[in-house]
Amino acid sequence: GVDSSQPVHSVSQSVLFTKPGTATSVSSPVISSVKTPAPSLSSQPQSSPSVTQSPEPALQEGMQYGGYVNNQASSAPAPLSSSSDDEEEDEEDEEAAIDSSSTTSSASPVLNNYDALEGGGYPETRSVTSSPVPAPSALQTPKASKPFGYGYPTLQPGYQNAAPPTPVQPSNPGHHLGFQHYTQQYPGVNQLSSSVGGLSLQHSQQPESLRPVNLTQDRNILPVSSVPAPVPNLNSDLRKLNCSPDSFRCTLTNIPQTQALLNKAKLPLGLLLHPFRDLTQLPVITSSTIVRCRSCRTYINPFVSFIDQRRWKCNLCYRVNDVPEEFMYNPLTRSYGEPHKRPEVQNSTVEFIASSDYMPAVYLFVLDVSHNAVEAGYLTIVCQSLLENLDKLPGDSRTRIGFITFDSTVQFYNLQEGLSQPQMLIVSDIDDIFLPTPDSLLVNLHESKELIKDLLNALPNMFTNTRETHSALGPALQAAFKLMSPTGGRISVFQTQLPSLGAGLLHSREDPNQRSSTKVVQHLGPATDFYKKLALDCSGQQTAVDLFLLSSQYSDLASLACMSKYSAGCIYYYPSFHHSHNPAQAEKLQKDLKRYLTRKIGFEAVMRIRCTKGLSIHTFHGNFFVRSTDLLSLANVNPDAGFAVQMSIEESLTDTSLVCFQTALLYTSSKGERRIRVHTLCLPVVSSLADVYAGADVQAVVCLLANMAVDRSVSSSLSDARDALVNAVVDSLAAYMSTVSNLQQSMLIAPNSLKLFPLYVLALLKQKAFRTGTSTRLDDRVYAMCQMKSQPLVHLMKMIHPNLYRIDKLIDESTIHVNDRVVPQPPLQKLSAEKLTKEGAFLMDCGSVSY
Repeated sequence: GVDSSQPVHSVSQSVLFTKPGTATSVSSPVISSVKTPAPSLSSQPQSSPSVTQSPEPALQEGMQYGGYVNNQASSAPAPLSSSSDDEEEDEEDEEAAIDSSSTTSSASPVLNNYDALEGGGYPETRSVTSSPVPAPSALQTPKASKPFGYGYPTLQPGYQNAAPPTPVQPSNPGHHLGFQHYTQQYPGVNQLSSSVGGLSLQHSQQPESLRPVNLTQDRNILPVSSVPAPVPNLNSDLRKLNCSPDSFRCTLTNIPQTQALLNKAKLPLGLLLHPFRDLTQLPVITSSTIVRCRSCRTYINPFVSFIDQRRWKCNLCYRVNDVPEEFMYNPLTRSYGEPHKRPEVQNSTVEFIASSDYMPAVYLFVLDVSHNAVEAGYLTIVCQSLLENLDKLPGDSRTRIGFITFDSTVQFYNLQEGLSQPQMLIVSDIDDIFLPTPDSLLVNLHESKELIKDLLNALPNMFTNTRETHSALGPALQAAFKLMSPTGGRISVFQTQLPSLGAGLLHSREDPNQRSSTKVVQHLGPATDFYKKLALDCSGQQTAVDLFLLSSQYSDLASLACMSKYSAGCIYYYPSFHHSHNPAQAEKLQKDLKRYLTRKIGFEAVMRIRCTKGLSIHTFHGNFFVRSTDLLSLANVNPDAGFAVQMSIEESLTDTSLVCFQTALLYTSSKGERRIRVHTLCLPVVSSLADVYAGADVQAVVCLLANMAVDRSVSSSLSDARDALVNAVVDSLAAYMSTVSNLQQSMLIAPNSLKLFPLYVLALLKQKAFRTGTSTRLDDRVYAMCQMKSQPLVHLMKMIHPNLYRIDKLIDESTIHVNDRVVPQPPLQKLSAEKLTKEGAFLMDCGSVSY
């Protein structure tokens, strides 16, 4: 298992991205780097023990159907609707038992076998249609040193690995004239150079993104409306098919051909993901066959190429695969023989339903009821929200729910159907916590609904006269873990103070006199590993822990946050919370809870990001646990969670004009269905420095740097992270200016694509996370850092550089109509005192709060 934030070795001071020696080395750690015990992608064999369990011969004895060997993970005989899967024997994978009629498995047999769940990188299996993959010993070599054609069958002459990109027509003897349109319609990665056109920007007119902007003279650089994501420079067919930047975007929309070129540009290469965001349109596919590449397990997508009707070529590893028989039929058009028109190949974001009858939704609420908590008055709001939203909790007839309260002891609630009222069971031995009754603490929401309502109505007043000032949070969490282990699910913890009793107790580490220090900011990391260990235990049992911290004084969020960070939970923070003295925070809690309780949720999820050969991912950011070099374990996933990854270019991309990235999120829906949401992004490869700058996505760059700077603050120091952020701007603009001719000394020139870079980094340095010299409470600073690491780009950008509008002079120009109402669209204002006036009225949108 791998830690999702700790770097292994320190980095030369104040540089966010360091220069590797050669183009093939993994870029050495960037603010955060290769994670602790597990090596980076470049040094760990792809196939882990769980992946290589199947004896080779067994694969050959599987059922042959449509050219595919079928191996079921479950012991039941394989249904005829085979999946296109000849993976490991014990793989109850996305596509294992997917005959839509056979939903017999009550729970997946190998839930905790993560590599098996989402299919490893280069499985050590023999493919039916190709030459054998190298023997297991070959798999022990690091991924970086795999030869270019590793594990792929010999391709036809037109696809030879080392050959330069070929024209569109592949030279393959069995090619029927009738199928020529496949190739042209969906050009393969290797043949696209001829059809992409205009990719090298030098030959055409200079693009707008490269227009030089003199930052020392031009003061009006902020656009009047929000900054759009740059559109990758692809031909119109591919552009239409590409993934939405709201789900998936890259810091560079023109990928440099080599690591050396990337180093020259002094910009970070990485992806920003919002994989589970709420979508209005999502093609959901219930199919007996989920088609994937047999080498790298990539899902078929709009950027593969069909060599002919029967074969498709993977856009990530270039392997040629068979089109399974079932895939020839298009359910949308009810036509046969047009696999390239199926929805999987027409949409870059799709969701597959793989199987059903998985675990039900299980929710456990763990509530602080100490004197401090009762005084703050949060219980009334939480219980009221739950009462209002009980019927809207995502789930089905099997949904289960439970409650634990704690002060210096831990209280459980028996809600067994048939009791006349809820029964409180108190455990006072907090050093050896146990469950007072084996069942009836987590009950069926529908069967025990009346008792649950009785409890929620009674709870706010049950502790009104309490004298208990202590908080045994650690023991309460240990109890919650024991209660949730059999099923997995979600634990929601409400805490109002520093835990003071039992395991995980904490002491105040904040010196209020140091809050505005410009010197060293201490205690950004945890004081104990108790909460991290607990989170990893929870994650192993498919349980996420969400923390609501409602504190009036220092509560050591740096330590408490670990319970959510490593279990894929989320963190909510309400400083100075009080139900009547601070009505704004009380209202925020109420609104947050409404969203939190009713939004979509995915359980027991894993996410894997795959990219074209030559690229490798070396660092992940977000709340999760890294199970293997490229597999993230997410006990829960929610639509508001964002992730970021850093990449390097391990092998030169000279043989291709396009690269693709694919993220696959495998999860159990609240209705118990196993689903896979897949996003695929396609970007052009360029060979000149100017082209790299032309494709820079300044917002993605800033958000990735913010993630890297948080890691640097914790691993090194805050001042080091601040210096590194400044250097990131200085270095990249200096590198750009060295490419521009006839420059006068005094000018500061940026390409149009990066004109907001200095402004955004200045805004980042003023953020609570990174600011110095302004009084900043330690918990506030730590919370801002947690937000940076877990918010999607759209929220993070508003937090870094809010949108300011003047609203006392609204005009009709550029209004929009929403549901018969005319909505004005005032221009964005610069965040500068000169824009404010006593006569005006202004609205500032900071994402999570408006002023």
